[in-house]
Formats: sequence, structure tokens, C-alpha cells
Amino acid sequence: MSETFPTAPAPIVTRLNPGDVPAEVVERLRAGAIVAPADAAVLDLTGPGAVTCFQGLLTSDIEKPGDGAFVYGALLTPKGMIVVDGWAARLGARVRFTVPGEGRERAATILQRSVPPRLARTVDRTADTAVLRVAGAHAVAILGAAGLPAPPHAGHAIETTLDDVPLEIARATDRAPFVYQITLATEHQAAVVARLVRKGAALAEPTALDLARILAGWPRLASEVDEKTIPQEVGYDEIGGVSYTKGCYTGQETVSRLHFRGHANRNLRGLLFETDSPAPPAEGWSAVTEDERDVGRVTSIAWVAGVDRWIGLAVIRREVPVGAVVRAAGREARVATLPFDIPAVGPA
Repeated sequence: MSETFPTAPAPIVTRLNPGDVPAEVVERLRAGAIVAPADAAVLDLTGPGAVTCFQGLLTSDIEKPGDGAFVYGALLTPKGMIVVDGWAARLGARVRFTVPGEGRERAATILQRSVPPRLARTVDRTADTAVLRVAGAHAVAILGAAGLPAPPHAGHAIETTLDDVPLEIARATDRAPFVYQITLATEHQAAVVARLVRKGAALAEPTALDLARILAGWPRLASEVDEKTIPQEVGYDEIGGVSYTKGCYTGQETVSRLHFRGHANRNLRGLLFETDSPAPPAEGWSAVTEDERDVGRVTSIAWVAGVDRWIGLAVIRREVPVGAVVRAAGREARVATLPFDIPAVGPA
């Protein structure tokens, strides 16, 4: 890879063990709402050419939806491999790109080296900006009860104030692992969290957001995404992470050719581990095999308290059908479609 387009980090298996996400938090995801701080970095691209320049980098379309768009996508290498993913909010002449914490430097590097300074400049807001995410079946109702202005529809972001505190509130797309993202100055985070908790949201740790992500079948940088991952391999078609109608962007040729003329050899799938196994999926073992043939790798594993079952995500060869029994992380598991339906996590 070139220095302009650095590689994604080496993959690890995200693992949530029993106790990492308590049963009461899982229940709030299923029939309530949680609010949790996200491990995220915030980069602002500002200037007269910010929207146009970002449109030429992101896999999704941020121009067509217009001002107030909130879309998920990724920045790619010229060969179409994912460098960093994130949520982009278009507000006026500014694009705010919220990326995983581990993707901060890669996102900043691409923006600084790919965007001419005369058109736009990158400002890293991470140090003084908090990112809260609200997830769960009743997130919409709880946000309303707390008096926080809500965007008019999914995939939209607004700038507003609450008790003279400036906020950016965005509503994610329906398939996303959270419903709302609230971005604000770090010094005001506690007050907004308290307001949501008073109206019924449960304060949770970032691990709860990771569980919601796994249940939604949403890829994570450095787990599902390695240095050779292309968007279609980790479900970007299904989760709305790529546009095939927008203009050119870096890496588009590979992504479009695969879409129109071929197919991905690997796909992101769910794993339902057998409930009668006496031992959990093994740590430090990511192989997925079928009939002793290597067919993929485990990327995320989680214990779902209350349901009392291990689930996981894996990137598996496309010829392995849904319903097949494989051996994953040393234990038998059944390949499942995504998102998981135990428990349901989504907006009301």
C-alpha cells in the first residue's frame, strides 16, 4: 500500500464474555433503550469544497441526500480495500466524519493528503468532543421524552441546542446498530446522559454498543475488516454502505466491477454456537472449518446474557450455505443470516 492510503490494522477477534454486558442491559436493548459513550474519533472537513472533496472519497453518496445527510461508508485504497469506515454528517459546508477510535490516524491521513487545502481543511475534534449513541427498541420514545430534538427521519442529522448547549443529533439508518448519535462538547456529556437516564434510558458501557453491533451484523475495523477487505465482503450492500449511482470515488472501479460483473468470494455471516456444548468458543482460535476444510475466520464472539447463548460473526466462503454446521473457534456452530433475531435490536 502507499503512504497516502495506509493499511487497515491487523485483525483481532472481538470477544464479549459473560459479565461484559449484563442481562439487564441486553433486556433494555430488546425492550427499552441504552445510552453509552462510543469509542470514536471526530474529524471535521470544512471549507467551500468540503462536500465535493468528501464525495470523491466516500463509498456512499453524501451529495444526493442534500444538507443534513447522515450516511455510513468507508474510505478505500485505489484497489478498493477498506482503510477506515465511519458515519458522515453533512451540515452546511462542513462534513463531520465519526470513525472508530482505532481509525483516527488513518482517516486524518487520507483527508489531509487527498484534499487540497485551498478547498477544505481537516480539523480533529476528538479531544474535546464526546460521542454518545442511543440504542434499543424504545430509543425514539425516550429521546422525545427527554426533550431532545429529533431529526425528521432516518439518515438525517441536525444541529440544535438544549439548555444553551450546542448538540448535533443524527438518526442512523434502520439497519444500524444504534438509533441516535449525539455529538457534543465533552464538558456537557454528563448532563445529557443524566437527562436521558431520567427518562428511562440505561447508562451502559461501550461494550453494550459492541454487542448491538454484533447482533446487527455490522462490521468493525480490525475485526471483520482486515487489510484486504473489500466492501461487499462485509455486507456493505445490505447495510447501505456503498452507492452504485454516485460519481467517481477512490477505489470505485474495483467495487463497481465486482457488483456488476462478479461476486465476493467471502461473505459476512452469523454464527449460532450450539447450546449443548460444555465449553465456550476457544480464545485465540479464529479458524472456521467445514468437513475439515478451511472456509473462513471468526471475527467477533459474544455471550448474550438472558438468552444465554454464544453468537458470533465470521467471514466465510460464499459456497458455505446458511444453515450449515461448521466448526468455529473450536466449537460447533450453525451459519445464520444477519441481523440476528435474538434479541431484536432496532428502532421502535
